[in-house]
Amino acid sequence: MPTDETRTAILTAAEQLYAERSFGEVSLRDIVAAAGVNLAAVNYHFGSKDELLAELFLSRATALNRERFAALKEAEAAGDGRADVEAILRALAGPPIRWCLGADRQRSAAARFMTRAAVETVPPIRKIVERDITHLRRFADALRRALPDREEVDVYWGLHFALAMIRQTTTDSERLRKLSGDLCDLDDVDDIIERIVQLASAGLTGKTAPLRKERAKAAAAKG
Repeated sequence: MPTDETRTAILTAAEQLYAERSFGEVSLRDIVAAAGVNLAAVNYHFGSKDELLAELFLSRATALNRERFAALKEAEAAGDGRADVEAILRALAGPPIRWCLGADRQRSAAARFMTRAAVETVPPIRKIVERDITHLRRFADALRRALPDREEVDVYWGLHFALAMIRQTTTDSERLRKLSGDLCDLDDVDDIIERIVQLASAGLTGKTAPLRKERAKAAAAKG
């Protein structure tokens, strides 16, 4: 098997196995058997199981962020360089929700792998998530431009909470379905995205910061 094909076969086999079983349950021997290669090929291309997992996650995360950036760039172009808050949040939430939810996407190995990666905080993936924040800075910068009168700290909290909503929705959707008695439709991705956008937008553009300042002033006056 040519070198590029071997590498692709290993990544494809690993993703399929990780989509079906936890990271700890999948061994290198499982991966090489599924890929139809030998153990030396994995060591040659990736070095270790952790490095293979990290590269697989990074490749999927890069593709996901590419979609996010394309949507953000389009929103900024439509706003002459300054996108509105809802458009920014839609660019942030749309790609991961469309990747992971919906009748077709939930069955794909890529979606199930990325959902597992969000749930199982294994060191190789956690290191990447904690280190790679460049893509989030672009969204934070866009939100600051869209909300020039908002305190910078509130923008970061708003972005953080929006990301939490996205993560919780993609990783814990079945519990929501059961809790709501199927009232919440996890296959209606457009509705899910708009709900996240509206809630996150309300938090970012609401009156929470002034209220906090007023409470702080009142506490200082009492002290």
